[in-house]
Amino acid sequence: MISSLEFETKLARLRALMEEQGVDTLWLRRVENVSWITGGAEVAIDTASPFGAASVVVTQDRCELWTTTIEAPRLRAEDRLDTRGFTLRIDPWHAPTERPAGAVLGVDFPRPDARDLSNALTRLRARLLPAEQDRFRTLAVNCAEAMQRAANRLTPGTSETEAAAALCYETRRFNITPTVLLVAADERVYTVRHPLPTNRIIDRYAMLVLCGRQHGLVCSLTRLVHFGPLPGELRRKMDACAYVDAAMIAASQPGATLADIFRVAQEAYARVGFDGEWQFHHQGGVAGYTPREVLATPGETFTLEEGMVCAWNPSISGTKSEDSVLVRPAGQMPEVLTAMYGWPSRDVSVGGNFVARPLILEAG
Repeated sequence: MISSLEFETKLARLRALMEEQGVDTLWLRRVENVSWITGGAEVAIDTASPFGAASVVVTQDRCELWTTTIEAPRLRAEDRLDTRGFTLRIDPWHAPTERPAGAVLGVDFPRPDARDLSNALTRLRARLLPAEQDRFRTLAVNCAEAMQRAANRLTPGTSETEAAAALCYETRRFNITPTVLLVAADERVYTVRHPLPTNRIIDRYAMLVLCGRQHGLVCSLTRLVHFGPLPGELRRKMDACAYVDAAMIAASQPGATLADIFRVAQEAYARVGFDGEWQFHHQGGVAGYTPREVLATPGETFTLEEGMVCAWNPSISGTKSEDSVLVRPAGQMPEVLTAMYGWPSRDVSVGGNFVARPLILEAG
């Protein structure tokens, strides 16, 4: 639940942004923004919709949570938002208010009669406060545990859909919503970068990918399992992929732009003999209240700050390396939040620092 300090800090940031943009009323409808300002209220009833079951209206002298007669009882009883600085405005479910009053309206979605402040809001969300960092740590530990339990359930003969169901079950046991569940078996690990689960049966090799959301925050990680001895070429690829990931993590310092990190990735791919492999999948970016708030691309000027979370995901055909990491003060190595103790890993040397990266689990 959001504290008074967290709420007031975020509200002050929003009002400063409004003043900067010349906006007198701000209307937040997107799930990630409502989750952020409320400290994680669950408003994503329809997970296929970008908009939640409640919105937030901010002016220089008030902050209102707009919802309907359907959601108000739950938000009062379970999230207690009416005791945390929010004034609840409750409309009949069949006649919601169409638009807040205000001469100059700011919004977080395209609307012809308002100013879309989505990009500016992304930067506000991405700088996690200490309380949010603590919530993310707990989420990350539990996502890693869910991944470990699901991986332990795999056997030759398990289908991709069964593996996805296991990962979903283990994630939900921690009251975490799996917003992305990807599973690949054998040759699909090599040929499909976003493997939606099918009925294909796992023979020797499997990849599990999870993005889990709780309190609005989204954590990402990937793990690979191989039954029997690992082929030499696959081991070489995994070592190379781990190096690229380690180089990106080590470069995740306050002041670095996402273009800087992308260039580090390109150079690392070339150094390990896989020049150009970055062209086949994005390399990750800043995380937070969406799986990727901003992607690393060649020209992206978004700058990292202490307290941001990054989720890099370099891949080489047949392998991938992905964890969620916290950017720490300048000169300190980022904190790997989704580390899985007991999972095989390798300490990768990058610029005099060692970064532990997960390898492929060789199962009996």
